[in-house]
Amino acid sequence: MRIANVARLGVKELRGLGRDPMMLLLIVYAFTLAIYTAAKAMPETLNQAAIAIVDEDNSPVSARIATAFYPPYFTPPRHISTHEMDRRMDSGLDTFAIDIPPNFQRDLLAGRSPAIQLNIDATRMSQAFTGGGYIQSILTSEIAEYLNRRRSITALPVELTLRARFNQELNKSWFGAINNIISSITMLSIILTGAALIREREHGTIEHLLVMPVTPAEIMVSKIWSMGLVVLLASAMSLTFVVQGALGVPIEGSTLLFLAGAALMLFATTSLGIFLATVAGSMPQFGLLLMLVLIPLQLLSGGVTPRESMPEIIQTIMLAAPNTHFIILSQAILFRGAGFEVVWPQFLALAGIGAILFYFSLQRFRRFLR
Repeated sequence: MRIANVARLGVKELRGLGRDPMMLLLIVYAFTLAIYTAAKAMPETLNQAAIAIVDEDNSPVSARIATAFYPPYFTPPRHISTHEMDRRMDSGLDTFAIDIPPNFQRDLLAGRSPAIQLNIDATRMSQAFTGGGYIQSILTSEIAEYLNRRRSITALPVELTLRARFNQELNKSWFGAINNIISSITMLSIILTGAALIREREHGTIEHLLVMPVTPAEIMVSKIWSMGLVVLLASAMSLTFVVQGALGVPIEGSTLLFLAGAALMLFATTSLGIFLATVAGSMPQFGLLLMLVLIPLQLLSGGVTPRESMPEIIQTIMLAAPNTHFIILSQAILFRGAGFEVVWPQFLALAGIGAILFYFSLQRFRRFLR
């Protein structure tokens, strides 16, 4: 293998990518807007939920209840009439609607058990599930304080002292930002290398390479290093400007160590992309293969749900996937500040999986050229 040939062929791949505006747009989107929006949408906690109140009592206790709902969990409550309630919920304007009946305060002070109606738009599943519990807790607390004439503190038999490590704010967007960078690295590395090979087949330039004094290994390595370099630079910039800058996610460990792990990950996934491109006959077929490969890789590797919650056979099978080990080392480095002495097994696993994928891809690529 001649290094000069590999370098020139890699530069050719970069020039070809530079003339493909759709691929460039996909790279920019995947490492900027996609990560930002997915991280912001990641939290399932209640946030700015639309709530309306039908106050048929107009008493001090109903006014107290109305003032108990405020941002950031709820929007300021909108006072509506009974006739507006169903129409607004049907239109999707309100997620919650509280109906306080007439004579509510009188029945409450008389020792009766008056009922408050809570209407929930359950099509907004995450807010409906969380918000119902929030509203019940708020109503119970406000009514109890009104009856007792003071704000009481519940005395628990055991005091729980909570210390959250690595993510003190329990902010799910921190987890979502890192996880989406990992997903973008996996997706783009496979797409770029596979599309580069299929693009050459469709344009007829693969025949030009066959008459040149280059080997299949040189052609394949040139595609791996050029497309891997693009994804590595894009992920480094996304980690700096989007994750740390725009989203404000603190990075505890070494960014260089993470990028070293990402380079091994790219070695494996770009080899996989070439293998899939040799199996597919065209870009539509390549897209179908991507769905069959990417979805299991993303869902079962531990990025969406913890691996411990999966069946043991799935955990064992997914150890053969490169992004399983990449997710483990990424979370250890970026969240917990782990050093190489902690994540070296994942580095070793990525190197081994990458070597195996490279070998099988090279054999398939040689048959493809023949």
